[in-house]
Amino acid sequence: MATLLDFEKPLEELIEQLQKAQATHHKGKVDMSDTVAQLTKKINSEKKALYKDLSGWQKVQISRHPDRPYTLDYIQAITKNFVELHGDRNVGDDKAMVGGLAQIDNINVMIIGQQKGRTTKERQYRNFGMPNPEGYRKALRLMQMAEKFDMPVVCLIDTPGAFPGLEAEERGQGEAIAKNLMVMATLKVPIICVVIGEGASGGALGIGVGDRVLMLENTWYSVISPESCSSILWRSWDYKEQAADVLSLTSDKMLANKLIDGIIPEPLGGAHNDPEAMFKTLKTELKKNIKELNELSTKKLVKARIKKFSNMGSYSETK
Repeated sequence: MATLLDFEKPLEELIEQLQKAQATHHKGKVDMSDTVAQLTKKINSEKKALYKDLSGWQKVQISRHPDRPYTLDYIQAITKNFVELHGDRNVGDDKAMVGGLAQIDNINVMIIGQQKGRTTKERQYRNFGMPNPEGYRKALRLMQMAEKFDMPVVCLIDTPGAFPGLEAEERGQGEAIAKNLMVMATLKVPIICVVIGEGASGGALGIGVGDRVLMLENTWYSVISPESCSSILWRSWDYKEQAADVLSLTSDKMLANKLIDGIIPEPLGGAHNDPEAMFKTLKTELKKNIKELNELSTKKLVKARIKKFSNMGSYSETK
């Protein structure tokens, strides 16, 4: 059985019944096709009711689901001829940030994203998807290469944040992220950023300045995680659910606040429930957006990007 989240426990018994019925049917001893169909219909109905009005914290949980597709899964599924490029030409190669040349059908792109790991060994290798400064400098190098060869940039965001260790700060974590923001603001090729999982703090923003910033339906994007917000405001992680709601970090609230450009729907229950459908949907969205952005002149592209980010938030001027 697939891993169920806390709020999905009501489905557990039905899924167990379905699996037993399917196993009996496949053995060929008893025709269970009607039972399988009825249970499948009931599970889908329960899922629709369950996922109809998710809280902010529940969406955070889905975005962290261990079976959810990661950056390299998307790259493998939606691109061809992927050539991974390594190193920042300064310190080393950050395994938490991956990127390289690829084709989406016949469109040449530079695709970049944070990569998490599934096993303990992979998580350590990928530093839990938390890039060091050299990861952001590698991303910057690849973006500038894309500009040189006139290729659109696709950024897949999925990180709990930039690595907060002392060595990262010593090597200029803040400067590396700030440099990326500055260069991405005026990069002369289309940039499409998609939050595919967690979008936390400057770690996400370091590859998050684009002409189109999109979020998958069950993802989050915020200056701070609910747990960290809870620990700062309430001195405890026990209020993470309230923090998730207050932060307005879900895709629908981000769109309502005009901080993103669109929401990409996920299969019922999240991307991990039907990865193939999710890959197909994302590929279609990327192709559509690349086509639209390629029709703009460089001057209009950069001007619109700067204007979009300049208009975010509210402020007042005093004389």
